[in-house]
Amino acid sequence: MEREKLYRLLRLGIEKGASDVHFQVGYLPLYRFHGDLVELRYKVLTAKDTEAIARTLLESEPRSLDEDFNEIDLAFELPGEGRFRVNISRQRRFYNIVLRVIPLQVRSMEKLNLPAALRDLTQLQRGYVLVTGATGMGKSTTLATLIEDINKNRKAKIVTIEDPIEFVFTHDKSIITQREIGTDTASFPDALHSALRQDPDVIMVGEMRDLETVDTSLKAAETGHIVYSSIHTSDVSATIHRLVSFFPPEEQQNVRSRLAENLQAIVSLRLLPTKKQIARVPAVEIMRTTRSIRECIKDPAKTSEIAEYMTRGESMQTFDQHLIDLVRASKISVDTALSAASNPADFKTKIALEGVDPEASADEERVLGPFEIESDERF
Repeated sequence: MEREKLYRLLRLGIEKGASDVHFQVGYLPLYRFHGDLVELRYKVLTAKDTEAIARTLLESEPRSLDEDFNEIDLAFELPGEGRFRVNISRQRRFYNIVLRVIPLQVRSMEKLNLPAALRDLTQLQRGYVLVTGATGMGKSTTLATLIEDINKNRKAKIVTIEDPIEFVFTHDKSIITQREIGTDTASFPDALHSALRQDPDVIMVGEMRDLETVDTSLKAAETGHIVYSSIHTSDVSATIHRLVSFFPPEEQQNVRSRLAENLQAIVSLRLLPTKKQIARVPAVEIMRTTRSIRECIKDPAKTSEIAEYMTRGESMQTFDQHLIDLVRASKISVDTALSAASNPADFKTKIALEGVDPEASADEERVLGPFEIESDERF
């Protein structure tokens, strides 16, 4: 495939608002819109097409297709138009390529429909803040929004450690250093150790992947820094259990104590289709640590009680509480809320008590539907 044709296919994804673009041998190009994969009326891709795409994407990288690898992650940019987080992998001897679309501009909390309570997290001076959720639920975007809010409103030294770098920040009130795994540093732990000698106020770690990264990031929080990161977990309780599980059994109680002392907040995300099925809106669970919640973190038998404290806490909310707000505002349907609720039976009862009209509709901006994309003479 010619370079310019690839660029046009990528521009199409940016223009139409796709979240991901897929290139795989034997298939039409695929674009993901609001969670659904949609084919482009173009042509079925051949092995030569995907190899040419992979070579083009790797041109600015230190590695090439001539080296022996099974998968690789990298960032790719169409200057002035958009960035992509790229994964190239082998499948049945062919190349499979998936690109996550990264907007050039970091969107505000308001534009992302994130709760206003999240802005309080950007004022924290020390501790540990985690953004959680499944793949594609907006963790990286939310982290970038938090960092950009700090950048615009605080004089701070910010160090980000990512694999690969997704959003590119421009200095505002803050000074920002962005380091990429494999290009600027060998690993998350190595970069974290180095970051502590770079006089940072804020450290952002792209993902909690292993014991050493969790341990080192906790040490950074313990030494007076504020650390923001993400992890693939579904909610607050699952996040605490996951972090503890990285460590051997004999260390887990000590880790719980460290988390209780340093964890400032957990933000969990689920993207849900809007009522008219033309976009997605985040359902957000927010936990802020209090004295009672710290005791629940320390004691594994009490961790399940955290949700109850969240329902009564200031600047906190459970998924089910936010789902009720979204239904009340007619942003999502009752059926969508029920399917996403942590406790569907209790949620159904609460909806009935709220007296919410399940047929109420909300005005939504016109968004181009995925089935309207098709190739034209440009391709």
